[in-house]
Order: sequence, then structure tokens, then C-alpha cells
Amino acid sequence: MSTTLVIRAQRAVLPTGIESAAVVVTDGVITDIQPVDAEIVADDEIVVPDDQVLLPGLLDSHVHVNEPGRTEWEGYESATRAARAGGITTIIDMPLNSDPPTTTVENLELKQEAAAGKLSVDVGLWAGAVPGNRGELGPLWERGVFGFKCFTAHSGIDEYGYLGYDELRNDLEEIARLDAVMIIHCEDAGILAQAPQNFGPSYANYLASRPREAENEAIRQVIAAARDTGARVHILHLASAEALPLIRAAKADGVRITVETCPHYLTFAAEEIPDGATEYKCAPPLREEENRRALWQGLLDGTIDHIASDHSPCTADLKRRESGDFGAAWGGVSSVQLGLSAVLTAGAQFGATLSDIARWFASAPAATFDLPTKGAIAVGKDGDFAVVDPEETFTVDVERLEHKNKISPYNGRMLKGVVHQTILRGRAVDRDSKAGRLIRRG
Repeated sequence: MSTTLVIRAQRAVLPTGIESAAVVVTDGVITDIQPVDAEIVADDEIVVPDDQVLLPGLLDSHVHVNEPGRTEWEGYESATRAARAGGITTIIDMPLNSDPPTTTVENLELKQEAAAGKLSVDVGLWAGAVPGNRGELGPLWERGVFGFKCFTAHSGIDEYGYLGYDELRNDLEEIARLDAVMIIHCEDAGILAQAPQNFGPSYANYLASRPREAENEAIRQVIAAARDTGARVHILHLASAEALPLIRAAKADGVRITVETCPHYLTFAAEEIPDGATEYKCAPPLREEENRRALWQGLLDGTIDHIASDHSPCTADLKRRESGDFGAAWGGVSSVQLGLSAVLTAGAQFGATLSDIARWFASAPAATFDLPTKGAIAVGKDGDFAVVDPEETFTVDVERLEHKNKISPYNGRMLKGVVHQTILRGRAVDRDSKAGRLIRRG
């Protein structure tokens, strides 16, 4: 028997703009959009309060769940619970930091088994491109992964090797043949090796160890390889605004390139990071205020296509908070629950609108990564929504966040944008719901 839900909102963020609407969801799929006061026969009805907004469910394409193998860092239950609390209805899980990494079909099946019955939101999987596994890319692609991740420098995990530029080029030829996408952590291994390695608790020393030129040079090499092979490439977590002209020119030339940045690069500036505060450590590093402002301009002019969290937790001991040693601490920011609020808060300074945020965090990644039923409030899409008060403020208490290890640089920070309800395929889900599914590309 079919079930129908109608959601009435004075402000719904549709592809055409922010409008009043009654959104009809039948058996989990949006089947109609009517005027807000239209007479509609339904099994259930949700009325969004006037001070709140109906957004499409967000899509976070860059989340490290780490299960199986390093489940004490993060697991499917806690990561997807955190995503739900942040208005995210779909995540795509990275292929490394879990053990084994998702670099073979056998390992992909282990990932799928580990996720079964634990998901609060829908989850897709990336696979890995590492030295020696080119023959696995085709079979993994056929199994529905969303693309392949590689590094151009050490990944932080010894079992997940990085590709030299020649290997990258060879793999991109296979990526082009498959019409897949390669998502790439861009830092140049040679430049990193030559950078000063004076760590300890000084954030300035850590920043100097991963200079902008390392990112810029790797992006330059990736663009050249993508241009020559015709492969689709996606630059992960852009931190160096100096690379924006390279990316802009490549797009103008028809290179198949897309780019993401992260809420932490849009929120924090290097100048404000206390020495020893390793919860801020990530790679590439948080850079200076003028760089943060330039990233925002890159988002607003369309050079940067997406926002994703790069949620990458670890256990407290690995953050080395007792010593504050940036060299020894694990690099990664835990923030999957806070992305929407962080971007709403920082974006207010730059005139970012709710429609912009829906594009950066939903429709653009859905289009890039081939999720045709996700990313927008439109007929034929899944009934995925976030009900948000964009003006309501809260102070982040890390102990109340849902991710596993209670560490985050946002702790104590006041943000605006409170998620009041998350709806997955037409069902309002609470923190104990396990309504999420493993999903495939297309």
C-alpha cells in the first residue's frame, strides 16, 4: 500500500529559488510540488514553522568512517548518527583509514558487511587507487563505487600508498576508459620532503611544513594529466587559494575538473590557532585569513564546486593533546555534524545564501558523482530533507556531538543554523533510526 507525506513550508529551497511549497512524497520519492495551501490527501503531514526552512537533505561526499579495522576511531553507527543530526542524508565513505582499505572487490565486500544494519543515513563508498591495483579499478567500478581516491604524497597510513605522477597518469587513462572519476589529495611529495620539519607545539612550524606550493604544484600536475588523458578529476579539500587561477583556467580550457573545499578552511584562520591545539591539525593545513577570504571568493564565483567535511576522526591519544606536538599528532578534523552550521555562520560575512549552500552541499556533488535521486527538492528525487532554523544560534559542546571521539576545533564556538528535523526518503528519522541504506552509483 502506498503512503503519502506532505510537507508544507513557507520557505523551501527549491532549484528555482526559495519559495513557499507543499512537497508531496509518495513511498519515499517526491512526486509533486504544489502551492503551500493546496488541498492534498495524505497519510501524514509536516508543517515547517515559519522561522524554519526546508532544505534538501545534504550530501557529504568526504567522510572517513574507518570501519572495519579502526572502528575505535569512527564507526558507521556514530558517523551516520552525527550526519543525521547535521541535516545530512547521504555520505560517501572514504576508502582509507579503515583496515583493510577499499582497494579490492574483496575489501569492498568487507566494508559493505561492516555497514549492514548500522546506518542512520544513506551511505555510498569510494574505492582506492594505489600502486599496483590498476587491475581492480574496473571490477570495483562495476560494483557501484562512486570513484577512486588517490594521494600524490604520503597518505598518513602506510598500507595506502601514494601515486607518483607517472602512475597517476597511467591510472587516469583507465579512469577515462571507465568514464569514472579520480578524487585526489593534492600535495607534492618532493616539496613536502624539502620543507622545514621543525614541529613541536608551534602551529606556525606545522604550517611551514606543508606550504602552499606543495598543493599548487600537485594541482598543476593533476591538471596536466587530466588534460592529456581526458579523465575526470576532482580536487579534494582545497586549502591553497593560490591554486584558484590554475583551476579557473583549466575549467575554461575544458579540462574535466571539479573542486571541493571544507567548512574548516572556510571558518578558521591560522593566525587564531593556539600553539599545541592539535584538534586543528589537518592536511593540507588551515592557512591564513587572507587565504580563507580568497577561498570564499572562489566558492562564490564558481571556481570551487562543492563543500565536504573531510570528517576524519581518531582516538584522543593519537591527537597527542598532552604534548601538543603537531608533528606527532594525527591530522584530521571531526565535523560531519557541524558543516551546515559552520558554513552558514562563516558565509554570512560573504553574502552566501541558503540556495548557495544547497548547491555546494547537495545538488552539485549529486550531479558530479552521479546520484540522480539525491541533492534537490524536485519531482523524482528521494524525499530527503533538513528542516533548519538558519538564524538560531548554539554553542558547540563537543561532548554532545554524535561522532565517536569527542574532539573538534569547533568546541566552544558559537554557530548559527540549528537542524530541527532530518527526513530520509519521506521518513522523519531520530537518532536511533536505522533507516539508511548502502547505495550505488547511478
